[in-house]
Amino acid sequence: MPLVRRRISTRLLLITMLAVMLAEVLIFVPSIANFREEWLSAKIETAAVAGLASRQNNPQGDAVLGPDQEASLLKALDAKLVAIVEDDVSRLLARDDTLDVVDLQIDLSRQNPFRMVTGALNTLLSGDDRTMRVFGPVGDGSLVGEVVMSEYPLRRDMLIYSRNILFLSLAIASFAALLVYGSISAYLIRPIQAMTGSMIRFGEKPADVSRIIRPTGRDDEIGVAEAELAAMQTRLADTLREQRHLADLGLAVSKINHDLRNILASAQMISDRLATLNDPRVQRVAPMLLRSLDRALNYTQSVLAYGSAVENAPVKRRVRLKQLVKHVFEMVAVSPESKIDCVNAVGGGLEVEVDPDQFHRVLVNLCRNAVQALEGNEAEEPSLVRRITIAARQEADGETLIVVEDTGPGLPERARENLFKAFTGSVRSGGTGLGLAIAAEIVEAHGGRIALADSATPGARFEIRLPAGSSHGATAGPVD
Repeated sequence: MPLVRRRISTRLLLITMLAVMLAEVLIFVPSIANFREEWLSAKIETAAVAGLASRQNNPQGDAVLGPDQEASLLKALDAKLVAIVEDDVSRLLARDDTLDVVDLQIDLSRQNPFRMVTGALNTLLSGDDRTMRVFGPVGDGSLVGEVVMSEYPLRRDMLIYSRNILFLSLAIASFAALLVYGSISAYLIRPIQAMTGSMIRFGEKPADVSRIIRPTGRDDEIGVAEAELAAMQTRLADTLREQRHLADLGLAVSKINHDLRNILASAQMISDRLATLNDPRVQRVAPMLLRSLDRALNYTQSVLAYGSAVENAPVKRRVRLKQLVKHVFEMVAVSPESKIDCVNAVGGGLEVEVDPDQFHRVLVNLCRNAVQALEGNEAEEPSLVRRITIAARQEADGETLIVVEDTGPGLPERARENLFKAFTGSVRSGGTGLGLAIAAEIVEAHGGRIALADSATPGARFEIRLPAGSSHGATAGPVD
């Protein structure tokens, strides 16, 4: 099994942690701004409480706090100046003699989200040695508190708060990532790993059906993928078995073909001698026999090409279709005892551009199938019509329609499903289905198409359609 350098599960774990941390960052920015606002408001509220307390102790408004009290208040607020404004009257509560120039003024009554965020970032990045003056209303706004102090304590507390948020975010991110990782690993990663392992094992030995994945029966996308993978592996295993059988068959055919060509060559020599006899019956049969032997030799030469799933490219010639059909019926050689009528309904003037030998094979294969279907019913009522008809015409769109029709029992449903597939589309017991497969391949090589047409009458009706421009001359009679 190949080494997986970067696992999906590890990537998902890292991505989940980064996503949670990003969410925490988005939460942190307004959170730290709100922390700064509350920290400053607490200082102002403390100053206001101190001012109210001093007013109650000395209603006449004289010196409100003694030196020791001022020092205690400044130390408690970590400030250098504390004052309140009440009824437009400013009252100084405490002041440090070392008070210097104010670098920053913050009016809490004019804060908005944007100013809060920018102020918090400014404090974190630059708030160290600056002196700030903070003032704002307290309660119902009748009292305004004012504090002058260093920005360092605020920045220090904000950094501590940020550190705590960071640790909390890491804990939440790790916990969430582990939960997501466990869920994804159980419901997604492990099934994918199982499918990957199955594909690798199956690829090492596809003929072994025990290596086909067994679907778990899940009703989600993973279950569908497992079922489709099992179906695909099953089809591939079946195809490989068929290919192996075809390879064995091809080897056997090549051996038979070698000896059969020698036998046919000897038979051709004998038939040539028979053609020199003056017997009228021999003279009538000899040309037919010679043509059959010539075609048989050509077929033996093309057997291996078909075994390699390759047909020779058609060498098209202009052919009189009626004469070609006549030769086909002679080749089929229907015995008189079968009482099968072969009707050549092709018009005498219809010409088609096809490879004569290949198209002869197409019509011969179709007619032989029809003869076998009709001869299989010889035990039935002798009054049954047994007829094979070949007709053709040129359609309005320029296509040439060729129909091969018989009056047999028709094709069963199981044969229709794999009609033009070799070794699976046979109708009769012991058949290979190669005839229709060869016919379909040749017709497609000519740019046409072949199909079993639906017919209201009993029997089989095959329709061959050749592309426009392939026919010339007069058309035949009706083919419907």
